Amino acid sequence: MVVLLLLVTVMLVRTAAFRVNESVAGPPPEVTVRAGFAERLAGAIRLPTISYEDADLFDGDAFTALHDHLAEHFPGVHSTMTREVVGDFSLLYTWSGTDPSLDPILLMGHLDVVPVEPGTEQLWTHPPFSGVIADGHIWGRGSLDDKPSVLGTLEAVEALIAQGFRPARTLHLSYGHDEEVGGAAGAAAIAALLQSRGVRLAMVLDEGGVIGDSLLPGLTRPTALIGVAEKGHVSVELVARATGGHSSMPPPSTAVGRVSAAVARLESSQMPVRLDGVALQMFENIGPALPLAQRAVFANLWLTRPLVLRQLQGAPSSNAMIRTTTAATIFEGGSKANILPGRARAVLNFRILPGDSAAGVLAHVHRVVNDPTVEIRLAEDEWEPSPISPVDAAGYRTIERTIRQLVPGAIVTPYLVLGATDARHFSGLSDNIYRFLPIRMNSDDLERMHGTDERVAVDDYEQAIRFYILLVRALLI
Repeated sequence: MVVLLLLVTVMLVRTAAFRVNESVAGPPPEVTVRAGFAERLAGAIRLPTISYEDADLFDGDAFTALHDHLAEHFPGVHSTMTREVVGDFSLLYTWSGTDPSLDPILLMGHLDVVPVEPGTEQLWTHPPFSGVIADGHIWGRGSLDDKPSVLGTLEAVEALIAQGFRPARTLHLSYGHDEEVGGAAGAAAIAALLQSRGVRLAMVLDEGGVIGDSLLPGLTRPTALIGVAEKGHVSVELVARATGGHSSMPPPSTAVGRVSAAVARLESSQMPVRLDGVALQMFENIGPALPLAQRAVFANLWLTRPLVLRQLQGAPSSNAMIRTTTAATIFEGGSKANILPGRARAVLNFRILPGDSAAGVLAHVHRVVNDPTVEIRLAEDEWEPSPISPVDAAGYRTIERTIRQLVPGAIVTPYLVLGATDARHFSGLSDNIYRFLPIRMNSDDLERMHGTDERVAVDDYEQAIRFYILLVRALLI
C-alpha cells in the first residue's frame, strides 16, 4: 500500500508540473498585405505546372508561364532582387544585404504540383486548375502544396520593398520545379550552385509542418508543427525465380508463393518502435494540453511508455512517428491463370526514422526474409534521414515567436516530417533547416493536399503572408 501510494503521488506531482509553454510573444507589429493577394495565388493555380514520373509528359511551357506570372505581379521583387533560372525551370532570387559578414537566409517553396488522378476530375467542386475563389476559399491543385509558400514569400518581400526595408542579411528565395519527383534538377541544382559559391546559410525554411486543428482526440488548441527533421527512405526489391510450366503440376512452392511469404514475414516482423528524439519532444509539448487522463499518461512516460507505444502503433500517422515503416507497394508475377510464372517480384518502401539507416533496413530485410531462394537488392538509391536541427537556435526561436504573435495560445512544437521535402538537398549548407507552412489545417484539409478538392481559405492564406512578412523582417535585421 505504501509503494502504491508513493507511485500515485509521484504520478500526480508529475502531472501537475506537466504544463504547456505559455510564453507570450506580444502583439504583432502592424502588417499590411497588398490587395489582390488571393487573385494572384489563383492565377498561379490556373497554370498546370505538373510533375510526372514519366518525364516525357513534362510541360515546360506551363512553368515558363508561371515565371511570367510572377514577374508581372511582383515588380518590386523583380526590380530589386537578382533572379536566376536554374535547371531550365527553377528560380533562385537573391536580395543582397548590407552586411556581408552575416550568413544568408533561404526561404523555399516549389513550383510543381502532383497530377490529378485520372477519373476523379468530376469529383472536384471546381475544376482542379480553375483557380476559382468561392465560399471563402481559393480552389485548385497547388493551393496547399505548395504555391502558398512561393506566392506567400514573394508577397512578403514585395511588401517589405514597398516599405523601403533594407536587409542587413542577404535573403535567398529558392523555388524548385520538380520537388514532387525528387528535386534532382531543381532544388538539388540550386543547392549545388550556392555551394559552389561558398555560401553558408544561417537558416533554411521550407514547407513541412502546419498549424493543425484537432490533431489528436481531446486536443483543442491550435498546434504549430515545425519540422526539424525528416525521415529517409529506401526501396527494397524481392525477386524469386522458378522453372515455370503448367499449373496442373505445381511444385510445393512457386515463385509467387515465396515472394508472398517474404512480404508477409516483413509485414508481421517490422522494425522496432522507439519514442525518442523529435517524436518525444513533440509529445512532451502537446501532452500538457490534453485532457487530464491523457496528460497523466504523457507526464509519466517512465511508467507508461509501453502503453503509449502500443497506442501510437494503432494509427498509421502516429505509428510512422515512432518506427521505420514497411510498405509493400509493388507486386508482379504471372501472366495467365494456368501458367506457373518463372519470376515474381515485390518492392517494399521503407521510411527511415532518424537513428536508423538504409544499411540497417537492408540487414533487417535479409534477417527477416531468411530465404536463400529470394533475391534481395535495392530498387532505387537510398536517402538517409536528415540531421535533426536544433530547437534552441535563433532561427527556430524566431519562427516560434512569429507564430505566437499571430496565433495567441498556440502550442508550438518540433515535428518529424514523414515525407520528403526539397529541404533535404540543403543539409550540407546549413545546420538550421526547418519545415513549416503557416497555414491552418485539420485532418480533412490534409487529405486534400494530393487528393480531391484541394483548397486554402483566403483568410488563412492572408495570415500566412503576415507570417512571412514578420519572419523575413525579423530574420534580416
